[in-house]
Amino acid sequence: MKVLVVNCGSSSLKYQLIDMEDESVLAKGLCERIGIDGKLKHESPGKPDYAVDAPMKDHTEAIRLVVEALLDTDHGVIKSMSEVNAVGHRVVHGGEFFSQSVIIDAEVKKAIEACCDLAPLHNPPNLIGINACEALMKDMPQVAVFDTAFHQTMPPKAYLYSIPYELYEKYKIRKYGFHGSSHKFVSDRAAKILGKPIESLKIITCHLGNGASVCAVDKGKSVDTSMGFTPLEGLTMGTRSGSLDPAIVSFLMGKEGLSVQDVESILNKKSGVLGLSGVSSDFRDIEAAKSEGNERAAIALDVFHYRVAKTAGEYAAAMNGVDAVAFTAGLGENSPKSRAAVCSYLKYMGLEVDDEKNACRGKEIVFSTGASKVKAIVIPTNEELVIARDTKELLG
Repeated sequence: MKVLVVNCGSSSLKYQLIDMEDESVLAKGLCERIGIDGKLKHESPGKPDYAVDAPMKDHTEAIRLVVEALLDTDHGVIKSMSEVNAVGHRVVHGGEFFSQSVIIDAEVKKAIEACCDLAPLHNPPNLIGINACEALMKDMPQVAVFDTAFHQTMPPKAYLYSIPYELYEKYKIRKYGFHGSSHKFVSDRAAKILGKPIESLKIITCHLGNGASVCAVDKGKSVDTSMGFTPLEGLTMGTRSGSLDPAIVSFLMGKEGLSVQDVESILNKKSGVLGLSGVSSDFRDIEAAKSEGNERAAIALDVFHYRVAKTAGEYAAAMNGVDAVAFTAGLGENSPKSRAAVCSYLKYMGLEVDDEKNACRGKEIVFSTGASKVKAIVIPTNEELVIARDTKELLG
């Protein structure tokens, strides 16, 4: 079985073609600047990389170019689209409608559209990608895999906000959580690495990148996570503020004469480590600036590491213990300094870092010492594989 995994952003489209017989990636690529001018980058093992500048007025045109790349005589990996059995889509927000992945039909699309108010930057392009695939690949089964679905196991005490209950009932204002596919993959993989059934483990997963979240996974189920009603809640991130006093919004509106949209833009696009450091939203740039003596860069990193560790401590309390802390995503997989800084706050748990093992980037490794009571693990995430696996499982 071959599954085409599609992840549509507002002006981009990432894809992978995965052979589910051995879960190998046959091809992958990225369409950028959709609706502007258009650029496609395509890779497949054993073949030269392929890149082309081509007009992409919309996502339908981008999908058409992806199909052409997959079928190309020199760079492609299939002779006909009939070799592809299904398309799996990443959809960011499923609200309370979906607690698991689903085969897409008209009712599913209506529900995804109903969640557009909850994820205005993500759900509309996700839906456009689904419609584009339907237009170009008629009768091919499609599956939606939701970022929020993994977190639907959270209990009310974790997902409810302390606002009038009728506002939750009316508008579904609650914590939803995101990065669900990543947290699911990493926690499952951590259990395999530890050689124990996931039903016996308490795991804290740290998805640390430009967007970042922490999740408490108890017996294989998400019981709390740091992102909330939107991806703005929780940790300090690349450009997002993370959690703050909500009164700051009205305070800034009054003092600076800003609209709600203006403040939302500041909190989403100009805050986080970018706002604190004044350097960049890229942690590599900030680490370099710190090494050159930039005090604000050092403070930005301190705030980030502190927030991650503090949240991990909360989740150890929420689960009444922890067996492992797993790090993933761009920063979690590739920054030994950040992992060490976060773990330095967790010594009270009995977590001890082996500095030599921690001195690695982008590879799976247990980097805690043999005597450590809590295991620390690096696990490269693979959200595309989660989407492909769910697609295969649903379609048999």
